[in-house]
Amino acid sequence: MSNYDKWDWDTSKKKVADLSAWRERFPYIEEFRVSHDGEKVAAIVKNEDMEFTVCVQSEDNEPETWENGYDKAWNLQFGPDDRLSALVSDAGEWKVSTDDETWENGYDFIWNMKFNSNGNIAVSAQKELLYSVVNNDTPWENEFSRLTDMVISPDGDKTAAVVESVPVLESEIFKFRQGCYSIAVNGETWDRNFMNVWNPSFSDDSNHIAASVRTSYYDYYIVVDGKTWDKSFSSVWEPRFSPSSIEKSSITAPNGELLNKELHPHNYSVTAPVKRGGKWYLAKDGEIFWDRPYFQLWQQFYSPDGTKIAAIVAPEFGKWTIALDNTPWEIRFSDYLSDPLFSPDGNGVACLFKDKGKWGVAVDGKAWDCLFDMVWQPVFSNNGSHLAVKFKKDGFYHIALNGNIIDEKYDDLANPIFSPDNSSILVRGLQGSSYNRKVIKI
Repeated sequence: MSNYDKWDWDTSKKKVADLSAWRERFPYIEEFRVSHDGEKVAAIVKNEDMEFTVCVQSEDNEPETWENGYDKAWNLQFGPDDRLSALVSDAGEWKVSTDDETWENGYDFIWNMKFNSNGNIAVSAQKELLYSVVNNDTPWENEFSRLTDMVISPDGDKTAAVVESVPVLESEIFKFRQGCYSIAVNGETWDRNFMNVWNPSFSDDSNHIAASVRTSYYDYYIVVDGKTWDKSFSSVWEPRFSPSSIEKSSITAPNGELLNKELHPHNYSVTAPVKRGGKWYLAKDGEIFWDRPYFQLWQQFYSPDGTKIAAIVAPEFGKWTIALDNTPWEIRFSDYLSDPLFSPDGNGVACLFKDKGKWGVAVDGKAWDCLFDMVWQPVFSNNGSHLAVKFKKDGFYHIALNGNIIDEKYDDLANPIFSPDNSSILVRGLQGSSYNRKVIKI
């Protein structure tokens, strides 16, 4: 996020907005959104002309609406650069509006708004029954009869999606078996078609792309830049590129922006969960990499420097845990695991779990004592020494730090953010009619 280290980390509490004035002024208000730095709050509202628009308020200003009104607005988001964007319909044409500046090109419908770390915006679009991708108001030159799974590259210059490269009707079974789907990058399709394609992902340098494919009813592959691995499997999950080329840093901003950068070489290795003989393994560049079999293995993730890899696994049927470099944690969970991540220094691993109907947090193989009705993605401090989460219990939202509940209860709450020096937590929450920004010292 822009100027992350220049945010106000000294003021203990600010009242950003009194939302009672909003409720008196507007007959319709959607969910509130708060900027990453906590200095602004926004929501989609209906104005006095009963048009949809966006209202924004900062600490020093009265609530102000965008000048433009629309037939409909949705998917309001603050981007990584804290510009505010929404998908809007104007006279039946859908466009992206950012800080009340609307794109020139309009479509029958747009969805799946994606940002890169610098704030580039891409959407999937449909016009006259043809589909494409639009990146910063520039559409692909080529259009397709179907399009899914759009992704934007880290540098924001490229977009990719699964496309129907050979138009096929639902009844054309044999044509489907020959392969009708491929990956399009900036509108240009790969030379090869497949029966199915899903989960495309870019390398960190934005120059390569991998995806999962099926070439027959029984043969699944990982494909990299249009070329399949040499071996097929009975199923595969999402591939990931090794991040060994990324710019390492001792300080990582909440959006992944890296400070104090140091370049490392890239080997472009790709890993993916694969199924063989009824069990799941982790494969690397087409060969089995983790030779221990699992009942399930998915969502593999790398440490920031690429030297470690972990994944969600089921060593026993219906028992979930994390495996770090192919060594499972001893603890097991009955229902579900999600949102796994490494600490920025690569020494810690955390995830969310659901066990016997309750949600919790596990760190390095140990579960926190407190359980929740719901919990959101964990957040590590930049040095990896602290972990915070937003959670919900008994109808209210709270922050937990290192397993202990801190601060007050909230009616709504954004995810916590650690300060660059790891000494404070930024809390952005709604209490009654007040949207407050707080900096809590650890």
